[in-house]
Amino acid sequence: MTKKPDIVGPILLEADDWKDYALLDSGHGRKLEKFGNQTTERPDPQAFWSPKNPIESWKADAQFAASGDDERGNWQKNRPDLADEWQMRWQNLAFTVRRTPFRHLGVFQEHSVHWRHAMDQISNAGRPIRLLNLFGYTGMMSLAAASAGAQVTHLDASPKSNGFGKANAELSGIGDLPIRWIADDALKFMRREVRRENTYDAIVLDPPKFGRGPKNETWRLEENLPELLELCRQCLSDQPLFMITTVYAVRLSYLALAQTVRDHLEGLGGTITAGEMVIPEKDRDVQLP
Repeated sequence: MTKKPDIVGPILLEADDWKDYALLDSGHGRKLEKFGNQTTERPDPQAFWSPKNPIESWKADAQFAASGDDERGNWQKNRPDLADEWQMRWQNLAFTVRRTPFRHLGVFQEHSVHWRHAMDQISNAGRPIRLLNLFGYTGMMSLAAASAGAQVTHLDASPKSNGFGKANAELSGIGDLPIRWIADDALKFMRREVRRENTYDAIVLDPPKFGRGPKNETWRLEENLPELLELCRQCLSDQPLFMITTVYAVRLSYLALAQTVRDHLEGLGGTITAGEMVIPEKDRDVQLP
């Protein structure tokens, strides 16, 4: 009888290790945040509660207004001299943030809980670690893993995002560390890796609900995640260190995801820790999922 991993949770994974970022206030579907030397106001549908201070009293350098039902929209700058790009730091890493038409700023700050976990695991492994970062965006996980000593393969469908990641590596002073930057469709790449019998000791995947590959390949999480998890299982080494899986913008319980991952990791034993990433609000007992 093969052993499935045990599921532990739910737990709250609190991104409380920032100096350059802070959630200043939240509520009534909005959030006020500090990103380095700028403050921003953005929509957040999970902020159902009342804000600490009335939203009309918030003072933000820039505000995002959605143009429709999707996440696209426009930023309104409240200062004519406001920089469109600026720098931030997390622990030993430096990176550039920028306002995008999708309301994001080039970093998902709640993921610091995973960067920290990966760095701890890699640093304490006592052996060389090969890490694969799928849907790697602007590379913060890749930089964290490489700075802890891993050999990293970073994959994202967007050459532009990969370019930002390379620039962040240079900005952090780790541009010479072993990170392969690949622009490709995740499923196509993983099918090739299985055929090549390439393996990794750690895999990180943060797939979107919907996406396009560099050759207009279509990604739909509900349809494609099971195959991707199976390909990841086949690409794990004989001594896997960890796998981190996150999803967002979908109506999917942490338990549904954990049980799906457990099915594909059957036979490995170990533990699956499941729960929610949360951001603590400054000076108030509120956590934003």
